[in-house]
Amino acid sequence: MSTVDRPSTPAGAPAGDDAVLPFAVEALDLRGRVVRLGPAIDTILSRHDYPPAVSRLLAEAVALTALIGTSMKFEGRFILQTQSDGPVSMLVVDFDSPDALRACARFDADAVAAAVTAGRDRPEDLLGQGHLAMTVDQGAHMSRYQGIVELDGRSLEEAAHGYFLQSEQIPTRVRLAVAEVLTRDPGREPHRAWRAGGLFLQFLPESSERVGQRDLHPGDAPEGASATVEEDDAWVEAQSLAGTVEDAELIDPAVSAETLLYRLFHERGARVFEPQPLVERCRCSRDAVSAMIASFSPAERIDMVENGRIGVTCEFCSTHYDFDPREFETDEA
Repeated sequence: MSTVDRPSTPAGAPAGDDAVLPFAVEALDLRGRVVRLGPAIDTILSRHDYPPAVSRLLAEAVALTALIGTSMKFEGRFILQTQSDGPVSMLVVDFDSPDALRACARFDADAVAAAVTAGRDRPEDLLGQGHLAMTVDQGAHMSRYQGIVELDGRSLEEAAHGYFLQSEQIPTRVRLAVAEVLTRDPGREPHRAWRAGGLFLQFLPESSERVGQRDLHPGDAPEGASATVEEDDAWVEAQSLAGTVEDAELIDPAVSAETLLYRLFHERGARVFEPQPLVERCRCSRDAVSAMIASFSPAERIDMVENGRIGVTCEFCSTHYDFDPREFETDEA
């Protein structure tokens, strides 16, 4: 753990790309994380060749998943999934602890193109009405936990705010940014690459006085009473500071996570912790796909055969697996 005294001299190596940097601002009772995604998100999106509007939305979901998934101390998976009636009907992002990310989207190409032409390509426009589910899966011998929040035409940022306030009673602020930028790597021709970034803040006061300032659900208040509780000054200040963050600051490779935190909280003092590296890695394998095919009945496997082969393409990483149907024949067949 170290204190961000000035942007040029944080203790230890900078967090860099494809990493989450946890931090705390004790003076404001804040805990938070900054994520910077470079090669990992570019690899995920480039494999799919989605329309740019879909890629931007999926990258936001990946950044949000990284911010939340790395905050959970568990062995297993954190899954973020949307299901909605918009042009993008589904987003799925897997975080496999401690560091692996994979993601995919389902969408109506014609509807996405029409939305872009009409200027309705904001995240809330592409998602439409539906829900956002967050699932913690700690393995076969542990219960799965799932929290759900309505999208109702909200962006992923807004849905995350609602989820943590309703499900966890924790005031939360999320900022997400995505862009395709021109990259000039040494020894390579200039090329375009996707980048994503995010800031995650939570107000976690320890004193009972400050805890009592959290908003109550209207159902907890007597009839006729105001359902609004005045927000703590520290949380008001934190939200104001978060509101000053520009998208460029979240994705610019020249602005480190430590530099961003210094810009935001140098007057209050921010402590940074060990960064958590992130990688793009799919969980699929030839053995896993083979076992999945073997679980189907002989009749179902016959329906899978095309041109004498069974082919399966992973939705997450686009890897194609090819099998001879005879591999799954048994004595009983």
